[in-house]
Amino acid sequence: MEEILVVNNLVKKFNISKKQQKIDKTTEKIKVAVNDLSFKAYKGEIYGLLGPNGAGKTTTLRMLATLIKPNSGDAIVDGKSIVKEPDEVRNKIGFMTSELKLEDYFTPNFLFDYFGELHHIDKEVVQERKKKLFEKFGIDKFAEVKVGDLSTGMKQKASLVISIVHDPNIIIFDEPTNGLDVITAKSVTDFLVEMRNEGKTIILSTHIFSLVEKLCDRVGIIIDGKMIKEDSLANLTTEKSIEDLFFEIYREVKGEE
Repeated sequence: MEEILVVNNLVKKFNISKKQQKIDKTTEKIKVAVNDLSFKAYKGEIYGLLGPNGAGKTTTLRMLATLIKPNSGDAIVDGKSIVKEPDEVRNKIGFMTSELKLEDYFTPNFLFDYFGELHHIDKEVVQERKKKLFEKFGIDKFAEVKVGDLSTGMKQKASLVISIVHDPNIIIFDEPTNGLDVITAKSVTDFLVEMRNEGKTIILSTHIFSLVEKLCDRVGIIIDGKMIKEDSLANLTTEKSIEDLFFEIYREVKGEE
């Protein structure tokens, strides 16, 4: 298998405010969100980071997307370093998260063209790609409707297609079905499988076991910022479900009976 993402000993620390210290009932001034994390992903697979809220999944994906810098460590994305070559990495990935919002005032039509221009894509290619993606997700009927007037599901679909305007080989997706209705969620997950079948690599984070079982080829279980177990989904679930395995590992890590 061809390695397309190699994550080496990523560490990310955040300062904890006094207010947050009180909320967390701690005197620690530094939180280690990602702790010496390493893993690999291969071309044409869906790799899932599985963990509870606060495990460091989103922080990891933000580092891979070059939105934040690691305190130490590095990741090589299709031959480019997130630390030394962030601009080149951004050209190779699409990053999608429900926390990144499109500007309400603009239309999907305008935003798709705008981001296509930012990526220096030929206008004819942009129009061809827009037609295909807008029709696939039903955005064509709302192409001239301002984002602020779209439904939540349509906003998510518009965000998705705009994030892949440049047809990246690697798609990084933070909680792909978070907040979506069942119809929109299925259209998104079906699309991810389609992209995988076309040879693209999908890196996603989730805490939903059924989503892992449906989508992922390989899985990394992350708890408290550390990679606890990593293998193919098939190997991880030879004796028990991914849910049962996760809670067995979680109780062991946390020292619970």
